[in-house]
Amino acid sequence: MPKMIFVNLPVRNLAASGDFYVALGGTVNPQFSDEQATSVMLSDAIGIMLLTHGRYSDFTKRPIGDARRESQTLIALSVDTKDAVDATLTRAVAAGGIADPNPPQDHGFMFSRSVEDPDGYVWEIMWMDMSAFPGN
Repeated sequence: MPKMIFVNLPVRNLAASGDFYVALGGTVNPQFSDEQATSVMLSDAIGIMLLTHGRYSDFTKRPIGDARRESQTLIALSVDTKDAVDATLTRAVAAGGIADPNPPQDHGFMFSRSVEDPDGYVWEIMWMDMSAFPGN
């Protein structure tokens, strides 16, 4: 089995969060989804587990933070083309996201913009052309 990553996120509104992550490019995996959790696969190796606060609390006794007030993590997700960065943001904003909570970055070989999900988690949508990386 290849290495996989699952990002577990506590969410306030499971349906709204699910819509956002599908718009981000994911597909709901019903095998691991129910009334307390939605599994969204961004690729064969990247999964997002959206968990109600009650379900998330089954995994930790720490208080659930508020990502709208404090930065907890920045998660970068690559796309295939520079134009796909903007297209992905457009879809994510239409599904309840907030565009560009952090300034866009254009380094020539790499371009990124960020989008905030309904719970305040920030995703950096990025494209990179390693053949144009300085020194290559």
